[in-house]
Amino acid sequence: MQTLRFGDKGLYVRYLQAALLHAGEEPGSIDGIFGRRTERALTGFQNRFGLRTDGVAGRLTWAALYPFLTGAAVSILREGETVNDLADRFDTTPGRIRTANPSAAWTQGEQVVVPLGFDVVFTDVPYSAFLTACVLEGLTLRYPYLVRFPIGASVTGKRIEAVRIGAGPLRVGVNAAHHANEWITTPLVLLFLERYLSALSDKTEIGGVPAKGLFETSTLTLVPLVNPDGVDLVTGALPEGDSYYESARALSAFYPSIPFPDGWKANVSGIDLNLGYPAGWENARAIKFANGYTRPGPRDYVGTRPLEAPENRAMYELTVDDRYDRAIAYHTQGCEIYWEYRGNAPKGARALAERFAAVSGYAVSDVPYDSGFAGYKDWVIGTLGGKGFTIEAGRGSNPLPIGDLQTLYAQNEPLLVEALRDT
Repeated sequence: MQTLRFGDKGLYVRYLQAALLHAGEEPGSIDGIFGRRTERALTGFQNRFGLRTDGVAGRLTWAALYPFLTGAAVSILREGETVNDLADRFDTTPGRIRTANPSAAWTQGEQVVVPLGFDVVFTDVPYSAFLTACVLEGLTLRYPYLVRFPIGASVTGKRIEAVRIGAGPLRVGVNAAHHANEWITTPLVLLFLERYLSALSDKTEIGGVPAKGLFETSTLTLVPLVNPDGVDLVTGALPEGDSYYESARALSAFYPSIPFPDGWKANVSGIDLNLGYPAGWENARAIKFANGYTRPGPRDYVGTRPLEAPENRAMYELTVDDRYDRAIAYHTQGCEIYWEYRGNAPKGARALAERFAAVSGYAVSDVPYDSGFAGYKDWVIGTLGGKGFTIEAGRGSNPLPIGDLQTLYAQNEPLLVEALRDT
């Protein structure tokens, strides 16, 4: 983590402010500006936790703040301490603690996980590989029946991770953020995951459907961040001066009409990941080269061959292994649902797309010809013969602001519930 002090600005200052707010301090607006109010909040936190009160977020301070980023702490049970006592000490609920520790004996000296008294998924800050990992760690600590596993690594070596939940035969795969400046799809799918897990734990409904029924009839595999390097570039987690940042900026200079970094969709090497699958890749190459995308850059460069990018290979291998009955790739924007490839789709795909449209308010649309090849959905349909869908969430210009997240969630929660329904 970056060492932060008064006067610093940027994404990690926003994470610092958000963590301090979760810790009960008052850093002011989550604006990414390390001013006096943030400094006072940080020194207050340091004093409470027995740290050096220097107003600098260094290694030890970040370690103390970490539970306020993941939403879960680890504690040792004190003599005579009950679950209720522990809940009072951490300002949480006994039910949350019991869910996180299904095998606990509740004896003195035992180490237990304590879910803190706030939701794990951040809804007010841009995302990054780091924040996504924090959220996944917090969710797997809170809900031990959620399985987390790596599927590969990005160009810079960041882990690409998946999580799996469910015990049913209907196999559903959902992924987000193939495109870097569509990073808002990452908190969108993570927010659904947290609401689903919470409903399972509380034995309640999500989207009007009992969560237990979804769990028993379907298995959801979720990859929330396919393109971690690209997202870090767009949101500021990859700083100016970093060699990968500067390389991307140099590539972007060949496409001066595309704003940098906001217009960046590709991985950090300049390959568009949703043009990297073996489904009409040669067609995609011809179309994009004719449009001038002949070299690595912010968008629409197909690479030199299918599956050249490590992020594509990771998704390919996971999907081949899992063989989803329904696969959904989240993008932004347009409020549209794409469901076929070159005029073909498995039986029932159109009807399922219509169900998605009915509950989300989105339109079932034909894919524009120039965008109709080498995408994840195209490969799932054209090669694996599965039902594949691209969901273009929201409206506006990419990257959509984090303030749009709640609207996107309201539209897509019922769609994702419908995807998990075995009907």
